[in-house]
Amino acid sequence: MGRHREFDVDEALDAALCVFWRKGYEGASYADLTQATGVERPALYSAFGNKEELFRRALERYYEQYLDFFPAALNQPTSRDVAAHILRGTAELNTRYPDRKGCLGVHGALAGSDDAEPVRRAVVEARANGEASLRERFERAQQEGDLPQTANCAALAAYVCAVAHGMAVQAKAGFGHDMLQAVAEQALSTWPTGATAVSGKS
Repeated sequence: MGRHREFDVDEALDAALCVFWRKGYEGASYADLTQATGVERPALYSAFGNKEELFRRALERYYEQYLDFFPAALNQPTSRDVAAHILRGTAELNTRYPDRKGCLGVHGALAGSDDAEPVRRAVVEARANGEASLRERFERAQQEGDLPQTANCAALAAYVCAVAHGMAVQAKAGFGHDMLQAVAEQALSTWPTGATAVSGKS
């Protein structure tokens, strides 16, 4: 009875991630998860604890393997480059896979029942951490003169995240890459410019 875990945990996690990405946390049933992973429910429990823990592990993997463009964006030379890297990366990722459009994190945050509240909070916290990192990067840009002193760095970070999250919802609704790219460029068209950026252009 103790030999349930005769499967590749990473492969099972990848398969579960795809199910959650397509259906969201609440929409993914245990039947969906066992069929996708090829692992029976007792073995999934043994390896991952329960559905909530499986989702949390899948979310961590998603951020590591699919949202790697976000930390890379923070290393871009200007605040506009940072925002562009995030929004263009969002447009690409959200439309990369025809069978799972949109964003796992955004769909997970839409979980609605009381049972799913811990999952929703976990996703919201992860998104808040990303927004905080973005705000800190914009504050540095402001200190360097890349953003004007009048810029509200917290609002700018929230704005970029709001556009990215909206793009994820629109991708799920059927928007294609070209339209999402156009949305990204529209958002970037009014980006505030500081003295350093102006002198650099001249």
